[in-house]
Amino acid sequence: MAKPGYGKRSAPDQQPRTPDDFALLPPRERYIAGFVDHLPDGAAMNIKQLAKQIPLYGQQAISTSLKALSVAGHLRRVRCAVGEGDETRWAFRTFWSRTARDNEWWTTYLATETAARTAAPAELPAVPVPLAPTPEASPTPAPATVPAAPAAPAASSNPAAPIASVAPPTAHSPAYLALAELGRQDIRLALSADDCAALEALATAWLDRGVSIDYLTGALTAGLPAQVDCPPRFVRRRLTDKIPPHLPTAPSPSPSTGTGTGTPAPRLLMECTDCGRPGRPEALPDGLCRPCRAAHSGSDQATPDPTEVAAVKARMANLRDLLKTP
Repeated sequence: MAKPGYGKRSAPDQQPRTPDDFALLPPRERYIAGFVDHLPDGAAMNIKQLAKQIPLYGQQAISTSLKALSVAGHLRRVRCAVGEGDETRWAFRTFWSRTARDNEWWTTYLATETAARTAAPAELPAVPVPLAPTPEASPTPAPATVPAAPAAPAASSNPAAPIASVAPPTAHSPAYLALAELGRQDIRLALSADDCAALEALATAWLDRGVSIDYLTGALTAGLPAQVDCPPRFVRRRLTDKIPPHLPTAPSPSPSTGTGTGTPAPRLLMECTDCGRPGRPEALPDGLCRPCRAAHSGSDQATPDPTEVAAVKARMANLRDLLKTP
């Protein structure tokens, strides 16, 4: 399963599952589509995780198949802005439809408030920390034939003493966790807890500009020198010098398209299934940007028949002979 705010989301109004689903697709795409269709909502949909779960195909094959499934109308990748003000972050979703949809359907659906609300991550319910049972809460006394257990050194000496509750761990922001993971990605960038807290604001500014955690980690760990003398100073310099530009965002919907309470729906941007470039749904037909769509169209062109090639060459030779004749 993916982290909250990421992963698979099912599109509405799909036809019931049948044995003939994806029958028109090639064998590899049919196999991967059947696997993705049986994944629950919230399952990880990135290429690396799918390749781990599907041993028949590698990451390159998975990437090509997902692009083909996007062209066939079965999936679209989107990013949704969540939070308000300085706390705005981006959640990434992959909408999946067992029933193939055309570009007009996807464009209309992703523009609705329902799609935006579905893409927004749900808040996890708070799980209360259970307290240890008191001696008075014991349901039945121990049988007389069972020998008594030795008394605990401190707790059993004063059964009336209150039991202290265990405080839940402090929840850190995604930026803090990304900085804390740098040392595991590369030991040269190992940061302490104080370093992560001091650099958290700079890393949050990256996430506020629409980049993902993987993008942030890759930008900080790419092209490291052989030795990093001061990891906090090095990371601070990269966070300051390499901060990405602001991404264009969709205009906020009018109050009439909200939930009835005046709260605008979260913004949705579709991503190119191949390269991840963001854009509005109508600008990414088949879920692909213009360069990726051109490359995909070129790779799908059929190989010309050898007999037709030979006939064309023969006609060209005859034409040259006729031009040479006085």
